[in-house]
Amino acid sequence: MQSPRLCVGIVLVAIAAVTAFLLVRDASIAQKVDPARKYGPNVSLHGLRLFPEDNPWNQDISAKPVDPNSERIIASIGAGKPLHPDFGTVYQGAPNGIPYVVVSGKQPRVDVAFRYNDESDPGPYPIPPDAPIEGGPKSDGDRHILVLDRDHFKLYEVFSAFPAGKGWKAGSGAVFDLKSNKQRPAGWTSADAAGLPILPGLVRYDEVVEQKEIKHALRFTAVKTRRGYVAPATHFASRHTDVDLPPMGMRVRLKKDFDMSGYPAEVQVILRCLQKYGMFLADNGGNWFISGAPDQRWNDDNLRAIKKVRGRDLEVVKMAKIVTR
Repeated sequence: MQSPRLCVGIVLVAIAAVTAFLLVRDASIAQKVDPARKYGPNVSLHGLRLFPEDNPWNQDISAKPVDPNSERIIASIGAGKPLHPDFGTVYQGAPNGIPYVVVSGKQPRVDVAFRYNDESDPGPYPIPPDAPIEGGPKSDGDRHILVLDRDHFKLYEVFSAFPAGKGWKAGSGAVFDLKSNKQRPAGWTSADAAGLPILPGLVRYDEVVEQKEIKHALRFTAVKTRRGYVAPATHFASRHTDVDLPPMGMRVRLKKDFDMSGYPAEVQVILRCLQKYGMFLADNGGNWFISGAPDQRWNDDNLRAIKKVRGRDLEVVKMAKIVTR
């Protein structure tokens, strides 16, 4: 006859095994994506390109000349500092990255009260009541909400968004017609410091893993920026006038001789994108932080390989006139 202690141990092991099975099963179910689904949070865009082919976001800059001040600007951000994937699965209990939601043209529009009303596009905006918020509902961070109206091909983005009655309140907001190359008015912000759209600059799982190609520039941040911007940016967010600091809208790319062999396959997709399309400085934040959308299917260990790339592996694409006022 077995001892009571042994029986209890067997039961506990069995419970642990069943629990582990259920967790794996539930995670597998949560990660299944219906390829035909067109609407919802972080759904696949199936290769849909945002903005016209000749838009700056979609421009191949691999052969463009290097800016004469490239080395000094790179050094101001950190030549020895690593690139950082600011996205993944979960961070501190919330989805890691900037989420987005795709809605139909029939999504009800609601009022949004803006704190910076003079530089925001008026509503109403088609924001669902359960729209995913960057950092989660309790976040004290940027709290971006990105809404893609797929049927009308329009993008609605808000910053510092909080529910307010039947609508929302936010710091600022912008609407982008994705069929047009029209930029924000000069001096205007958006939901981003540079006056740029956010969604077109995110690393998304559907592009990296499903399409195995990113066909647009990415978005990144730097701690200390210049009081100036260069097109396609329309706004700056700094008082510093040092010419060796990076202006908003500055574009950098990965050097063409960078050896990406040995990197995980999904990271190589990102690195090829950085060579061909580069990335725009879009906001103040961590140095070399690359923005992306959260997804439970990301492999965080593989994404961390991006940190092997250093600032010195990048170069600034030659800039046009920098607007300083």
